[in-house]
Amino acid sequence: MALKPLPAAFYHQETLDLAQALLGKILIKETPAGTAAGRIIETEAYKGPLDQAAHSYRNRRTKRTEVMFGPCGHTYTYVMHTHCLFNVVSAAEGIPEAILVRGVEPVLGKELMFERRGHHHKEINLTSGPGKLTKALGITMDDYGKALTDSDIYIAAGDQPVSISAGPRIGIDNSGEAKDYPWRYWETGNRFVSR
Repeated sequence: MALKPLPAAFYHQETLDLAQALLGKILIKETPAGTAAGRIIETEAYKGPLDQAAHSYRNRRTKRTEVMFGPCGHTYTYVMHTHCLFNVVSAAEGIPEAILVRGVEPVLGKELMFERRGHHHKEINLTSGPGKLTKALGITMDDYGKALTDSDIYIAAGDQPVSISAGPRIGIDNSGEAKDYPWRYWETGNRFVSR
């Protein structure tokens, strides 16, 4: 499987469009232990300044959110409840928006994923959630701010889902009306969708 990074131009899409365009693409992480990859099957968009659920709501600029104010096509990783979560920075420079990758379907390095997640897990539980997939792929806080076009973490072409579903994002109940925005996208019927 010859996987090469998508060009920078791919990331120059409106955030909600990019969140859907990422579905079917392959997320790859190369480490000294080996390479693992998964087909992206679930995303959530966060639209920055006006989105109460976003870390960059009201243009909040902190050490953690700084990468979101830079160019699109970079990684935004952060820790939540001990889990590292992986996001793709989107939108134009100065507009802090990002897309959380919530689920992937394993395509490469499955044995490595089992080693990282534990052999007691069923395959369905390896990558069906944002914290699960980062552990399985070996994505850590060391990946913060990396360019997805030129590093050991990148996204490659895949295939287009036959059908995409949309609905409210998950785990953001305290974010006012933003909790109801239908900005979570998933490949309809894929068994690796988080819930």
